[in-house]
Order: sequence, then C-alpha cells, then structure tokens
Amino acid sequence: MESLRGKVWRFGKDIDTDLIIAARYLNTSDPEELAKHVMEDADPEFVKKVSAGDIIVAGDNFGCGSSREHAPIALKAAGVAAIIAPSFARIFYRNAFNMGLPIFELKQSDQIGEGDVVSIELDRGVINNESSGKSYEFVPIPPFMLSLLQSGGLMNSIERGA
Repeated sequence: MESLRGKVWRFGKDIDTDLIIAARYLNTSDPEELAKHVMEDADPEFVKKVSAGDIIVAGDNFGCGSSREHAPIALKAAGVAAIIAPSFARIFYRNAFNMGLPIFELKQSDQIGEGDVVSIELDRGVINNESSGKSYEFVPIPPFMLSLLQSGGLMNSIERGA
C-alpha cells in the first residue's frame, strides 16, 4: 500500500459509530450487508454515490460513540479507501487499523472539499489535494499500525506471522 487516490465525501465533526452504521443493522457482521447501510443516517444517499476507492474527509472526533467494529468493517466493505480527519475517537482509531482501514489525522482537513480528488502518499506522509494543488503532511502513523495496514488488518497480520 504505497499510495491511495480517490474522490472526497465530506462529513462534519462528531460522526459517531451509530451514524456510520446504525444499531438496527447490527444483527449481522456480514461486510456486504453492513456496506448497504453505511453512513445511511448521516447521508441516506451515500451508499448510492460512493465508489470503490473514494475517501471520506470529516471533522474532529470521527468514530466516537460505541466501540463497535462494525463501523470500520462497513466503511471498508462499501469501498471507502481511507478516512481523513483532524482527530478520531481512540477506539475507532484502533478498530480501523485492526480491520485494515487506513485513517489519517490531518489538522487541515477543513481545506479539502467535497468532490475534490486527493492522493495519499504513505511513504512520504503527504496528502495531496489534486483539485486545489495543495499538499499537507499528516500525523505519522506508528510503525506497528502501518504494518497492520500493509497486511490488510490484524487477522491477516497474525496469519502471516508479522
């Protein structure tokens, strides 16, 4: 996983896990079923608009609320390639890495607009807004967490003996 590139979908601050995947859908842990309802209560049309490789950019405290692993599973299964926000709830942060969903802490996330195209260079620690021509350095990902992403998540990492 050297770099990512995708169209941006914007959300505000304090997007909790119930907005990411509502509790009424937690009777399954099937990623494809969860993906059908991802972000439904924040944007009922999101699932119809998002394409594989797209990127969510949000405000502070993304993933707050309950500790459900279903949230990053649903996002990843829906094709979301990464999430960029100034801050993440700590349990969501860890769950995202465990599930192999790349997340990036960027204080200037408010400078990236809906519909912009961004590329993320993991090796350089840079997010490029191709629509505006601006580049930003994201908060470095700890080496162990980066290895989880490169393995596709915790279970894959364990299976590979990493």
